[in-house]
Amino acid sequence: MSSLDPVTLAVIQSGLQQVCNEMDLAFVRSAFSPVISEALDRSDGIYHPENGDLISQGELGLPVFVGTMQFGTKCVIERAKNAKAGDVYIVNDPYLGGTHLMDVRFVKPFFYQGELFAWLANTGHWPDTGGSVPGGFSASATEVEQEGLRLPPVKLYKEGVIDKEILSIVLSNIRIADQRIGDIKAQAAALTVGEKRFEVLLERYGVQTVKQAIEELRERAAQQMRACINDIPDGEYNGSAFVDSDGVVDKPLEIKMKIRCEGTELYFDMSDSSPPCLGPMNSVIATTRSSIYLAMKHIFPDVPINAGTFDPLHIHDPKGTFLYAEYPRPVSGCAAEVSQRIAEAVFVALVEAIPNKLFAAPAGTSGNFCLGGVDPEKDRPYVMYVISGGGYGGSNFGDGISNGCSTIGISKTTPIEVMEQYYPVIFEEFSLHEGSGGAGKYRGGFGVNYKIRLQRGEARASMVMDHGRTGPLGVLGGANGGVNRVVISQNGVDYIPPHLSKDQDIEVNQNDTVRVSTPGGGGYGNPCERDISLVQSDVKRGYYTELQAEELFGVCIDKSGKANIVKTNKKRKILIENLEKPRDE
Repeated sequence: MSSLDPVTLAVIQSGLQQVCNEMDLAFVRSAFSPVISEALDRSDGIYHPENGDLISQGELGLPVFVGTMQFGTKCVIERAKNAKAGDVYIVNDPYLGGTHLMDVRFVKPFFYQGELFAWLANTGHWPDTGGSVPGGFSASATEVEQEGLRLPPVKLYKEGVIDKEILSIVLSNIRIADQRIGDIKAQAAALTVGEKRFEVLLERYGVQTVKQAIEELRERAAQQMRACINDIPDGEYNGSAFVDSDGVVDKPLEIKMKIRCEGTELYFDMSDSSPPCLGPMNSVIATTRSSIYLAMKHIFPDVPINAGTFDPLHIHDPKGTFLYAEYPRPVSGCAAEVSQRIAEAVFVALVEAIPNKLFAAPAGTSGNFCLGGVDPEKDRPYVMYVISGGGYGGSNFGDGISNGCSTIGISKTTPIEVMEQYYPVIFEEFSLHEGSGGAGKYRGGFGVNYKIRLQRGEARASMVMDHGRTGPLGVLGGANGGVNRVVISQNGVDYIPPHLSKDQDIEVNQNDTVRVSTPGGGGYGNPCERDISLVQSDVKRGYYTELQAEELFGVCIDKSGKANIVKTNKKRKILIENLEKPRDE
């Protein structure tokens, strides 16, 4: 079979992605929940009819769903019986190619001229799927049933008609069930939009041309990834990252990453990581694999996304560790938190090999905070879910950005005006977490502070965050970023969670406040090599205090605001001594 001409191939590639983009937009614009409509916590894609391999995913989708939706669709295909046009399967079982229970997947067979041509699928984060606490982020869960309703692949829609019995089972097991109807219909409608747009693409270019294009695009993605890997020197590289605790046992969990580069192939081994944990920080294998995929996409962003992208990435299943969760291990923190530590371990391992393509660790937490209760003014229940940004790590290209989205996605904090309209809260503060950027030649970006006050009624607060014990890692001599902090003030008394940034079922009454400070990014390179004019500018803007400038960068700011190197500073002294040593010819 001859190759398609480059123009046709590029047009079809864009057409496939446009189908997914339009599904994304339809989902966002019609969803009820702010976490989907405003925070963009969702994704849509097209998958192979026989094995579920990724064909295309929308530009607006979360990167962490790139791999998990591929594995999830495969699990649906294996269990689907007599799939017909109009059928839609619903599934959120984390052990069947998923993440956590709040990420609910819809999978639909796409038929064209009577032939099963592909599967269309999407994932949306529902604000609640039942469980012991509102929002599903049970910080001290010891089994998955405590986290919510677990659904195997079942037909929610049969030939276009919703199954009211299955729907009633779902709605009877979750909070604010009446509000989920809007999300369910939006999620199904997005797949219908995908069908219509995909039909137009096939009618325009023909079945055989589109099939050929899909095959070629996969082959080319694999070639591009292999070409990128070829720039990494052969050898073995090691890196570690730590989860603060599992929420139950106050002890860090370690991810030990071994990466072996052989020519154009990469081999990943995490089998020496910590064993399965009691709490919800276990990761299912689909999420573990997807975390490595998204890490490599961060490093080589120009490689297109389809199943071929992952062909050169060989991942040894880390059985016997907390990165290979099996039933009934709780997993609510896997996608939002553990996945980012896995990516961080990849970055740390490879930074020495390809320092010009890598960066210090980003904030590495989604900052999952849930508040649930009944609003007495509206006489209706609510579950508010907040995700928050943090600092990015510094890199050879410059300082990290501040208040960036998490490593795993493009989700953003829901606008506070929207949350204040939906829920009985007021945001008394939303500011930059000054001083949280890790010091370096190129410093990390800064996290954020926010403070919520409950305006009326009573509620229960739960949170699953991370990087409260140690900040995001600096690299090549850079300092770690600032840590995550949570303080709940009740009647003038401050409460700090024993696990620092994980806790659940905290009673919150009228006028109580919750204050969260998110991590800053790690620093890149020796802080003493930072241009003193940049340190001066940072102090002038309030990013660092004068004392921090002296302690972190060895730069003194005098009363006039002028910056000077402090030669008595140990860091500066060592640097200067090294620079003054004669170099070998």
